[in-house]
Amino acid sequence: MSDGGAGPIAARWAWLRGAGRPALIPYLTAGYPSADATLAALRMLVEEGADVIEVGVPFSDPLADGPTIQHSSFEALRGGMTVGGVLALVREARLDVPVVLFSYLNPILRYGVERFLAEAREAGASGLLLTDVPVGADPAVEHAITAGGLDRIPLVALTTAPSRLPAAVAGGSGFVYLISRLGVTGGGTTIGGDLQGAVMAVRAVTSLPVAVGFGIGTGAQAAAVAEFADGVVVGSALVRAMGEGLEAARTLTGELRRALDAVAVAH
Repeated sequence: MSDGGAGPIAARWAWLRGAGRPALIPYLTAGYPSADATLAALRMLVEEGADVIEVGVPFSDPLADGPTIQHSSFEALRGGMTVGGVLALVREARLDVPVVLFSYLNPILRYGVERFLAEAREAGASGLLLTDVPVGADPAVEHAITAGGLDRIPLVALTTAPSRLPAAVAGGSGFVYLISRLGVTGGGTTIGGDLQGAVMAVRAVTSLPVAVGFGIGTGAQAAAVAEFADGVVVGSALVRAMGEGLEAARTLTGELRRALDAVAVAH
């Protein structure tokens, strides 16, 4: 079985479990709608109760992402955001909650894997999630991430076969990110037996917490998922709100936090 390790992400989950609190894991695309707006939003998310924050590295060919996050990536790149700029934002924000960098492999390869990992750790990042590197696809990169001191967050699909799950989470740490539906990010999520069953199947092969993402965009959806998962990831809805302004993003984050806290109180 995989374990949670002893880093900041594991410490946060230990606190969450002690408090009986579902984790709120918001996602932002670094540089959208601007670097200054991202910096303000990162600090706002902590104020509004985020437990772990995913910071997306903009990429020119984000195949796993839907139109909202694709648009945010293109706008961030057009505004001059770079890998180094992402790390600078994380460093400047000095957040009190763990940060997971969310990236495709290509930008990191161009930047230099060892350089990226060293600078990410120095900037204050705690984990890395690579959307296009299935477990075992690039052992050298996987080893470098682990050796570099970052949690390597496993990504598991709703359709991952039970026989494949042990390999899918092998060597991972921090938490498991379970994709709640087929397709790309954004859109809606149907909360049902298949999703709950998938969470149970992941828990059968790892002691890592399970966070569910893709398509969760309202307090009601977040609360429904938190009935059986350890946490929820909210990306496209929050990025869309960022396009409207910081206060719209604050309103959504507050709604999500209150909904999750109501689940904790009910239990």
